[in-house]
Amino acid sequence: MSSKGYDYSITRTLDAPVDKVWNAWTKNDEYGKWAHAEEVELDVRPGGEWRSVMVIPGGARVPLTGTYTEVVPKERLVLGMNVPGSDEPALMAADFVAEGNKTKITLSQTFDTAEDRDQAEQGSNMLLDGLTAYLAEN
Repeated sequence: MSSKGYDYSITRTLDAPVDKVWNAWTKNDEYGKWAHAEEVELDVRPGGEWRSVMVIPGGARVPLTGTYTEVVPKERLVLGMNVPGSDEPALMAADFVAEGNKTKITLSQTFDTAEDRDQAEQGSNMLLDGLTAYLAEN
């Protein structure tokens, strides 16, 4: 990712085939349901832009934007998120490994500070919790 120094990696095995997990990450209507997002627009291709409005507990709305930097269908997504006050986007990799009717997913990021890393790791765990619940219901 980079040489910044504070990184995390979260791996979970999801009870759904890779096609279903990939679609949850790349289809506007599906992503919004599990990621607690509205106004979702995903242009899933290298250089394609994404945007959404995250609705956090308590009802606050946080607009998010970014660009996909790497897309390998059903294997890897690397996306950058625009961060106010930063010249570089925060990059996050999502790696997908098919394991029969299950999918192993790994989210990883690297940051300049431990505080930023910890905050992003918490957010990624919340995303994966939402994805797990969504896949169990659909």
